[in-house]
Amino acid sequence: MSETIAYLKQQVRKNIQTYAIILAMVVIWILFSFLTEGRYIGAQNISNLFRQMVITSFLAIGMVLVMVTGNIDLSVGKLAGFVSVVVAQFQANIWFDYIPNRELLTTVFSVLIGIAVGTIFEVLQGYLISYLHIPAFIVTLGGQWALNGGIMIITEGKTIPANQPIFSVIAQGYLSPNLGWIFAGVVVLFMVFSTLQGRRNKIKYGFKPLPMLVEIFRLIALAALIVIYVAIVNNYNGVQIPVMLLAITAVVMSYVSTNTPVGRYAYAIGGNREAARLSGVNISKNVFNIFVLMGLMSGISGVVLASYVGYGTIAAGQGYELDAIASTVLGGTSTLGGIGTIFGAIIGSLIIASLTSGLQMMNVPAAWQYVLKGIVLVVAVYADVYLKKNR
Repeated sequence: MSETIAYLKQQVRKNIQTYAIILAMVVIWILFSFLTEGRYIGAQNISNLFRQMVITSFLAIGMVLVMVTGNIDLSVGKLAGFVSVVVAQFQANIWFDYIPNRELLTTVFSVLIGIAVGTIFEVLQGYLISYLHIPAFIVTLGGQWALNGGIMIITEGKTIPANQPIFSVIAQGYLSPNLGWIFAGVVVLFMVFSTLQGRRNKIKYGFKPLPMLVEIFRLIALAALIVIYVAIVNNYNGVQIPVMLLAITAVVMSYVSTNTPVGRYAYAIGGNREAARLSGVNISKNVFNIFVLMGLMSGISGVVLASYVGYGTIAAGQGYELDAIASTVLGGTSTLGGIGTIFGAIIGSLIIASLTSGLQMMNVPAAWQYVLKGIVLVVAVYADVYLKKNR
């Protein structure tokens, strides 16, 4: 027991920023619940809240590893918007000309094309950044402008429909209550399996595993949150399909960030670039791979955006890069590189969405919403710099 208590104290000191944002999110929910007379935590608003955070969360997941390496990508919002416009264009004006009344095939092709567009664009940017050594800030800022022009060219100032029934299911569909519970059960079982597998691997290779009581408590807490979430949204329409897709993506990317060379080298590069180089890490190759992953996430985000909005518009993706960066920083990713988690970025996205939803329910003008988000971001960056300096 004493070992467990000592470990918990150590973890609180080490991850104080992560625990602080979780506490901040709880405070935000309690505050808005009182201010909206309980409507904020109603089943419908909780369902909408999680759906609204999905697009930003996909971008934030990719942004974590980009920022961990000490880089930044200012183009992701417009890239997601450009992908959404391309997908809408293919659905409305191209595929249906050649594949009439074949909505499923059209949807599959549209999704694959959207993901490919996002990935290919980041392949180009990643090459300029990693092999030609042009600063990421400049490359991605130029990319943002180019993508904004591309959106104008494709849309011609018009709105392009992307609301075919099957395609709309991607971001607007729900799982039935029974499927929702099955999904929750699968997630919990996966967490148990992953925890046990991780303990065996640590013991096998001579590392000290976490105290068993800590592991059990963490599993119980996470399982309880999943059960509560499913119970709430089942009172509305059920678990949202985009949330399910986000959960699967988060699990995969968490594994990539902690259990593959791509992820481990990213943290090494961000922690000490010169030491990583001297250790034999191919910095250019790994930075390039990280930007390709960012393109994949941007492509997925753009597809979900098109499905969620139902249209491709000239304003598609506007401001999403700022929300993604803010979510990543709020989630504990250091602006100086080397530190950050996928889970933290998702919590950061949830905080941004929670603030936006609560302020909208209180009819706060949009201008003041931007002001508040800016203040929150600056405070989060200051906390990151202050804590890292003290460590």
